[in-house]
Amino acid sequence: MSNSLIPDPSTLPALVPEELAERAAAAVREILAEGAAANTTRSYASALRYWAGWHRLRYGQPIALPVPEAAVVQFIVDHLARRGDDGGRVWELPAAADAQLQAAGLKQKPGPFKHSTVVHRIAVLSKAHQLREAANPCEAPAVRHLLARGRRAAVKRGERPRKKTAITQTELEAMLATCDDSLVGVRDRALLCFAFASGGRRRSEVAAADVADLRRLGPEAYVFHLGASKTDQDGTNANADKPLLGTAAVALTAWLEASGVKSGALFRRLWGERVGPALSGAAVAGIVQRRAQAAGLTGDFAGHSLRSGFVTEGGRQGVALPALMAMTDHRAVASVIGYFQSGSAEQNPAARLLS
Repeated sequence: MSNSLIPDPSTLPALVPEELAERAAAAVREILAEGAAANTTRSYASALRYWAGWHRLRYGQPIALPVPEAAVVQFIVDHLARRGDDGGRVWELPAAADAQLQAAGLKQKPGPFKHSTVVHRIAVLSKAHQLREAANPCEAPAVRHLLARGRRAAVKRGERPRKKTAITQTELEAMLATCDDSLVGVRDRALLCFAFASGGRRRSEVAAADVADLRRLGPEAYVFHLGASKTDQDGTNANADKPLLGTAAVALTAWLEASGVKSGALFRRLWGERVGPALSGAAVAGIVQRRAQAAGLTGDFAGHSLRSGFVTEGGRQGVALPALMAMTDHRAVASVIGYFQSGSAEQNPAARLLS
């Protein structure tokens, strides 16, 4: 695509994020059904704002559906790195345009996107076309082929999906050892045990957990009813009841008694000894990261670390994959098998042939 067709960024007015948000709002409402997860809402809205800002900057006019196929291809080559003649990485987005997108708050840092980010942005635009019943340029063979080849090129360059460090039983016990008998310590111990033992709950599920979802079976046993989740938006999961036993149940009882929480959100913000409103998903991830740091653990920890660690530990202890998936609510074996195989690798009898 000729650079002569692209307007000079310096001749265009500065981008205004608030205006972009207003223009994207209608499309967001159409894309997101009522009751969609908050994280999904934010990611779709962010992607649409970026599309609107990028299109206006590159073509000097607001985005409108259907978007021409050539514009989608331009978006891909603007944001997907490739190997240049000198062996370095190159991409087509001019530095001036990159700077303006950052100044408008639409782009966090300079340079190309990861392949997964480009795929996500294309998927959001594709959904907008589907809901408008407009000709969908994102499904064009040239677009799909370019994305597929881009994925292969990224893998050849060593780009891999970055997975959070798994928190298995060893790491979890080290983190629990940092939790003292203060109200914060009691809360964090209960939260970590709950998230791990109930099936490696996502941070959003921990934040949304409610006292009404708990049923106590005995001094060291609860059943937690998992409502709507990422993989069960309508709350019809047949395996929604998750057992919470032993150490995890004891830790949860201690938190409920110490905090006086009897209804509403299970895990709360704390101001000293004062109990506040529900934790956010980000706050849950922050607790995991702080406890991992306090335990002296090295790695890239986040809320998902407990989920991946649950499956990894299950593989190490020889728990059957279907039993683990019944707890985690993974629907696709492919999305969980990597953690499971990683955990059970050392038990593989084929690895001991030399011995």
